[in-house]
Amino acid sequence: MPLNRRTFLEGSVAVGAGAALTAGAVAPAEAHGPGHGHGHRPKPARRYSFTVMGTTDLHGNVFNWDYFTDKEFDDKAHNDVGLAKISTLVERVRKEKGRRNTLLIDAGDTIQGTQLSYYYAKVDPITARRGPVHPMAQAMNAIGYDAAALGNHEFNYGIPVLRKFEEQCDFPLLGANALDAKTLRPAFAPYSMHRLRTPCGRDVKVAVLGLTNPGIAIWDKANVGGKMVFPGLEEQAAKWVPKLRSMGADVVVVSAHSGSSGTSSYGDQLPYVENAAGLVAEQVPGIDAILVGHAHTEIPEYRVANEKTGKDVVLSEPLKWGQRLTLFDFDLVWEKGRWTVEKVGAQVLNSNTVEEDRKIVRLLSDEHRKVVAYVNQVIGTSTAAMTTADAPWKDEPIIDLINVVQAETVKAALAGGAYAGLPVLSQASCFSRTARIPAGQVTIKDAAGLYPFENTLEARLLTGAQLKDYLEFSARYYVRTPAGAPVDTAKLTNADGTPDYNYDAVSGLTYEIDIAKEAGARIVNLAFEGRPVDPAAKFVLAVNNYRASGGGAFPHVANAPQLWADSDEIRNTIIRWVQARGTVDPGQFASVDWRLTRDGVPVF
Repeated sequence: MPLNRRTFLEGSVAVGAGAALTAGAVAPAEAHGPGHGHGHRPKPARRYSFTVMGTTDLHGNVFNWDYFTDKEFDDKAHNDVGLAKISTLVERVRKEKGRRNTLLIDAGDTIQGTQLSYYYAKVDPITARRGPVHPMAQAMNAIGYDAAALGNHEFNYGIPVLRKFEEQCDFPLLGANALDAKTLRPAFAPYSMHRLRTPCGRDVKVAVLGLTNPGIAIWDKANVGGKMVFPGLEEQAAKWVPKLRSMGADVVVVSAHSGSSGTSSYGDQLPYVENAAGLVAEQVPGIDAILVGHAHTEIPEYRVANEKTGKDVVLSEPLKWGQRLTLFDFDLVWEKGRWTVEKVGAQVLNSNTVEEDRKIVRLLSDEHRKVVAYVNQVIGTSTAAMTTADAPWKDEPIIDLINVVQAETVKAALAGGAYAGLPVLSQASCFSRTARIPAGQVTIKDAAGLYPFENTLEARLLTGAQLKDYLEFSARYYVRTPAGAPVDTAKLTNADGTPDYNYDAVSGLTYEIDIAKEAGARIVNLAFEGRPVDPAAKFVLAVNNYRASGGGAFPHVANAPQLWADSDEIRNTIIRWVQARGTVDPGQFASVDWRLTRDGVPVF
C-alpha cells in the first residue's frame, strides 16, 4: 500500500466513518436515564458512564499455551496468557456495562513473540498469494477490537507482513508518529474516532490517538530505514490532541506503545525518549487517559498531573501476553452544552480467573494444531545431551551452541566487507536454567527453548579495553566469595538482584573471573588466541539487540558502531543452523573459555 497522502486521508475518513456507523446503530443505555424535572426543582445533572478496555504486548498469544515446552503456560505466579482468556473477560465487562458503553483497544506488539506468530509470518506467511489470515487478526476481529496502536515488534517481519496484517484487521492500526520518510506524513491512521450514543444530550465522541516507539528506527533499521521515521511521542501528541479536540472529541484516550518511566534503553542514539507515556501525560494538555505498553510491567492505575492544566491523567498498563485486561471507567456529566469528564479510574482484571472463550478456541484450533505439529518437528540429532543446569557458574556446551551460531552468522554477514578481517566474539546468557538439548532427536521446540526472548542479532565494534570493562560489568553477577570459604551454588549468583539474563559469557576470548576479588576487579588473564588482549585491538561482538540498545546498562556497547543488524529472532537462527547441519556435535564447538577462580585456583 503506497504511503501517499490520499491513501492516508481516505484511510482516516474510513476509520472515522466506520466507527460512527457502528456506533450509529447503538440503542440508549438502560442504566443512565435522563432526569425529569417537576415544578421548579432543578433537573438532576445528566450523566453517562462508559468503559474503555485495553490490552498490550500480546506478542502472538492466542491460547494459554507455551509452544516452547509444548504444554499449558504457567509461571511462578500462575498467570495465564492469550486472547482466548481475554475474550472471556471482555464479554463479562460488556455484559455488565452494556456492550454499547464499551470500547476495546490495544497498545501494540501483537504479531511477534510465539511460534504461532512466527509460523504465519515465515512458514505459512500471510503475504503469500491466497495466504492465510493471521491468527491474531482472526482472534481480535472475533473479539471486536475497536483500534490498536502499532508496537515496535510489528515491524520485525518487514513492512509487507505488517501491511497485510493491517488489511486483515477489521479495526485500524494507529501510529501518529510513524511517518513516511519522504513526505513526513502519517504512514498509518494517527487516530480513530468513536461515537457512543447516550440517553441524553449529544453522543459522546471518543478519540483514540495511537503512538508507537521511536526505537523502531534503531531496532528495525533494516526494515524501516529510508522508508519511515518515528519522531517523539510528546511532539506528535502535542500536534494531534488539539486537532482531536477541535474535531469535537469529548474524551481523548492515548494508546501508547511506550512505557511510563521516562527512560531510554538505546543511549543517545536517538533524541527521543523510549518510555515516554508519563511525559506525554505531563506535557500535553487535553488527554484523559493513556493505555501504556512496551515495558511489560503491570500498572493498574497511575496518575500524572498535567503541568499546564493541573488535571490528572490516568495511566494503566496491563501485564503482557494477555495476562491482564485494563479497564478505564469514565464518568461524564452534561454541562454548558457539552460533555465533560468528571471522573476516570483504572483497574486491571487477571485472565487467570476465567476459562478460555470456546468461540476463540474453536475459531483457531486448526492453526494451533498446525503450529504444535511444527514445533515438534525433528530438525536434527545431537551426539550428546546438553543442559543449562550449571551454566550460571560454568562454561557449558549449551551456551557455546548459542555463541557459535551467533558468531558464524555475523562472520557470514560481514564476509567480503570492510570488517571481514576482524575477530568475531559473541555474548550469550543463561536465559533458563531448565533448557536442554537431548541426546538423539532434536525438535524445533528444543532449539527454540534455548532462547525464550524475542531478541534479534547485531554486530558491534569494540576495543579490547572496552571488552574488559564489559566483562567486569558482567562479573558483578557473582557474590564475592573469599578463597577457602565454602561455595554454595544456590548463593553464588544474582548478586544485588542481577538476573541470569544480565550475566553474559563471551566466547572467542579466554579469561578467569576471580570471585574472591571485589566487583570491578575480577577479570584475570584475559587473552585472545593465547596472547593478552591488546586494549587498542578491535573486535566484532555478536550481541543481541536488547544488550546493544542499552538493556542491562552494560558499558560501551550501546554507543559502539553498529556494523550489521538482523531482523529475525535469534532463536529462529538457531533452528535454521541445526536444520542446515543435521547433527549437533558439542565436540566440534564446545570449549572452556572462562572459569571462576579464587586467587588463581579454579572454583569448579
